[in-house]
Amino acid sequence: MIKVGIIGAAGYTAGELLRLLVHHPEVQVVLAQSDSQQGKKVTDVHKDLLGDTNLTFTGDYLSEEVTVYFLCKGHGESKKIIQKYPKLLDKKIIDLSHDYRLKSNHDFVYGLPEVNRSTISSAKHIANPGCFATCIQLGLLPSVAASSIEGAISISGITGSTGAGQKPTATTHFSWRSNNASVYKPLKHQHLLEINETFDALAHGFDSKLLFVPYRGAFTRGIITTAHFSTECSTTELMDHYDAFYESTPFVHVVEENPDVKQVVGTNKCLVFPQVIEGTAIIVSVIDNLIKGASGQAVQNMNLQFGLQEDTGLKLKSTVF
Repeated sequence: MIKVGIIGAAGYTAGELLRLLVHHPEVQVVLAQSDSQQGKKVTDVHKDLLGDTNLTFTGDYLSEEVTVYFLCKGHGESKKIIQKYPKLLDKKIIDLSHDYRLKSNHDFVYGLPEVNRSTISSAKHIANPGCFATCIQLGLLPSVAASSIEGAISISGITGSTGAGQKPTATTHFSWRSNNASVYKPLKHQHLLEINETFDALAHGFDSKLLFVPYRGAFTRGIITTAHFSTECSTTELMDHYDAFYESTPFVHVVEENPDVKQVVGTNKCLVFPQVIEGTAIIVSVIDNLIKGASGQAVQNMNLQFGLQEDTGLKLKSTVF
């Protein structure tokens, strides 16, 4: 039995992680850490888990019982926690922040299973990819691998409000977000760095510029991205690249019509629709930002770490939001 500890267990991604793990056949959650909620029942915060768990939030970060820690605090916090509690590094870790995604002086492996499956399987410490990064990469990986991209890649993407985390801000509360849309961080989104690292590793010398414009959407969860670029491929050739690349992946499905967000919400799926129109490839991809873009992918990585079937515990559909 895999003994799990969740650090920062009161937020959106941690709540989704708990929903998946309390039903995982090979897992027992033994630690749910929260600075703000310690002493309270987990079900006081994640009320949909009533009847599924009797866990109580604790302020403790370390437990001898734990075999794998999930770090679910905000960006910049994971490094601080590990500096304060270096014994965490003795155990397996899956970090959901951006702290260890970029190559640097650390041993964290980038946890995108569709390209790093074998490395993840032998890794002790894993950096879970960002949500936009996941959706964009899964939409473009086969084209990058096949060298079918000419020139720059223009990308637009819309994300739900849960992507900004649980703490309320001026752009996440209901009265601002509802019936509204806005652009943020155009061409400068932080996920572009990890995307470029993946593409360069997959196709050495990759030099297509990524022109990404993200949008805030008036819905709670899900991401849809559209990428387009010049290509000499036909739709049939492009589709063949995608079918071959994702043939053995359990969660990425190449489809032949435009997908929508509701098809993937509550699942660990990514739907990808490639087509070519008059020399321009257009790739649409959709994921649930909290599952395939965060907690579901983290469980997928844990399964690989422990030699389990990749889809273990990930076949249930969540209907929380």
